[in-house]
Amino acid sequence: MLEREQVSVLFADARELYADALTQVQLGYLRNAAEKAWGATKRATDALVLARNGSAPRTAGQAARSIRALARSDPALADFADGYFFRQSFLHGKCFYDGVCEPAAEVIFYIQTTLDYIQTTLDYIQTAETLAGR
Repeated sequence: MLEREQVSVLFADARELYADALTQVQLGYLRNAAEKAWGATKRATDALVLARNGSAPRTAGQAARSIRALARSDPALADFADGYFFRQSFLHGKCFYDGVCEPAAEVIFYIQTTLDYIQTTLDYIQTAETLAGR
């Protein structure tokens, strides 16, 4: 599969996970919703790493190392790294693993704003491709 197609597949998966997160919120399952939103964040980040490095990370550890390295080399990516690590800690760690999904309004806010992270990541990739003449 071509790199551009892989990026599209990763973003499609991110959007699907995000939609699942919203469904889980509506059903009242914040813990599950938080994990779906974290998964969407991870997949969008995988797409960013793939677009910048030519290969997608296979593990969360590789994704973390890659987004840190990208943020060091390109200050424009610092916000992506911050968003990635915040969601990893808050949605994945605190809410999903620890089961502490309080205050609920804050958890829901960060679940809902995951779409912003996905879209901003996609916009960044598209802008970079345009500048590179792809």
